[in-house]
Amino acid sequence: MSSSFIQFKDVSHTYDKGAINGPFAIEEINLEVKEGGFAAIVGPSGCGKSTFMKLTTGLQQPTRGQIMINQQPVNGPLSISGMAFQAPTLLPWRTTLENVLLPLEIVEPFRSQMRSKKEEYTERALKLIQSVGLKGYEDKLPYQLSGGMQQRASICRALVHEPKMLLLDEPFGALDAFTREELWNILRDLWTAQRFNVVLVTHDLREAVYLADEVYVMSRRPGKIVHRRVIDLPRPRDLEITYTEPFTAIVHELRAHIGKVREE
Repeated sequence: MSSSFIQFKDVSHTYDKGAINGPFAIEEINLEVKEGGFAAIVGPSGCGKSTFMKLTTGLQQPTRGQIMINQQPVNGPLSISGMAFQAPTLLPWRTTLENVLLPLEIVEPFRSQMRSKKEEYTERALKLIQSVGLKGYEDKLPYQLSGGMQQRASICRALVHEPKMLLLDEPFGALDAFTREELWNILRDLWTAQRFNVVLVTHDLREAVYLADEVYVMSRRPGKIVHRRVIDLPRPRDLEITYTEPFTAIVHELRAHIGKVREE
C-alpha cells in the first residue's frame, strides 16, 4: 500500500457550463488513497459527495485541477471501476445470476469474449453469489428477494468484472440495522480477500469507522475536505469492536467535526 491509486489535486467543479469561477459543488479538493486502500467520505447532505463520485469514475470532468486514477489522468468514463448505490437498481426481468452477469455483457474486453467465455464468466458470477450468501437464489427475480438480498446482488454485479476500484454511494442506507451490519462484514471479507480500492460515501459514522482505513469529512457546499482521520484500529475487525472505547471515541470525534460543519 505504498503507491497512490486515487489522487485529487486542487479539484473544483461546477455544473454551470462555462462558469470556471463557480459556483462550485466541490472546491479545492486534495485527496489521496493508497493502492488497496479503503476510504470513506462523510458530510452533510448537499456537500458534494455524489459529485466527488462522478468525478472519480470519469462521468464528469473537473472544472479545475487534476484527477489521477492508477497513475493515469482521468479523461473519460473508467472501465476499471464498479459502483453500487443505495437503490440496488436490479433489472426486474432478469434473475439474480443474469443481473450479476450484466457488466460482463457491457464492459470490454469481456463483452467481446462473452460468447466464447460464457461458462467461465457464469462460474465467476456463481462464486461471487455464493460468497455473499445468495446460494439457492441464482434463478430468483428481484421481487422475490429481500432488500438486503438485492443489495448483495448489486455488490456482486459491481465486482463481477474484477474492477480495481469499487465506489459505494450510500449502499446500505435503506436497510435495517441488522442487515446493514451483516453487509458490512460481507464487504469487509470481499475487500480483505481481493484488496480492490474502495471509496465509500455514507452518512453512517459507525459504518465509516468500521470499514475504512481513513475517513474524510466534507464541509457544506461548496464541499471541501475539512478533516482527515486515519482509522488506526486493528484489522481484521469484527462487530465487537464497535462497542469499545477506542471505536466510539473516533465516532464522537468525527461527529464533532460534522457538528462544526453544520454550524458554519
